Amino acid sequence: MLTGIHFLLTYICNFECDHCFVYSSPSAKGTFSLQQIRLVLQEAKKIGVEWVYFEGGEPFLFYPLMVEGIRITNSMGFKTGVVTNAYWATTVEDAKLWLSSLRDLGVSDISISDDSFHYPEKEEEKGEEGEEKGEEENLAKNAYAAARGLDLPVASICIDKPDALSVAKGETSLRFRGRAAEKLIKDLPRKHWKELKECPYENLEKPERVHLDPFGNVHICQGLLMGNMWKTPLSELIENYDFKKHPICEPLVKGGPALLAEKYDVEHETVFVDACHFCYSVRRLLIDRFPEYLAPRQVYGLG
Repeated sequence: MLTGIHFLLTYICNFECDHCFVYSSPSAKGTFSLQQIRLVLQEAKKIGVEWVYFEGGEPFLFYPLMVEGIRITNSMGFKTGVVTNAYWATTVEDAKLWLSSLRDLGVSDISISDDSFHYPEKEEEKGEEGEEKGEEENLAKNAYAAARGLDLPVASICIDKPDALSVAKGETSLRFRGRAAEKLIKDLPRKHWKELKECPYENLEKPERVHLDPFGNVHICQGLLMGNMWKTPLSELIENYDFKKHPICEPLVKGGPALLAEKYDVEHETVFVDACHFCYSVRRLLIDRFPEYLAPRQVYGLG
């Protein structure tokens, strides 16, 4: 049963992180309108959704739109959450100004990206006068402190940069899709593609949450679509979803990315970091054959 929807409120972001699942950047395209948000929420009401998240990209770049979207969402009885990189939290005091509206609206969760992709740590070095210079200011910590000061429910999201040991043990929190599949795979251990026979990260049989983008795409996984909600109402897409009739999900459920590659006779490399890396790579090669199910192209690093 679907319990959550996540608005990719915008693909635009002030960061351009190497690990980004959806290739967000300052030049990315696509932002929801208020009318579109209302349409989605009307459909969500029909299907028993409990949680609605606003994320991106960076949703705070469109602060009035985000706040009004949250207001409408809460007024309809949903629980709301926000995911942010906290670029706006220049001081704790200023961060409280940004967050006070969310407190007043009764936001149920704020998740703040706090890792070296967003706020790189620097080795201590000596300044011109010999004083020690520490790491670059971490704005996420300002936002976290402000949220706690306002009694807002808050948590940190920390995605560690992968290393050979964590990947070999299967302990990395990073998913090798989107920009990560291009930027972060160098020198990591690989597995033979025939070993990668399952999708370990997403419930493709009975999705519990989907991501929605401004182009109408309903993502089961980033870039893997259930359909387009501007063409078919979201409630109908959810009600009628059957992985056995889905040309991409059906082989992934039955045999992982290995079966997906075999089914469509995809020419590919021999080894991959993990199943996510292999799946994303195969889907990227199939994007022109299945444009209704593999989109948008910018999520695959394509124009």
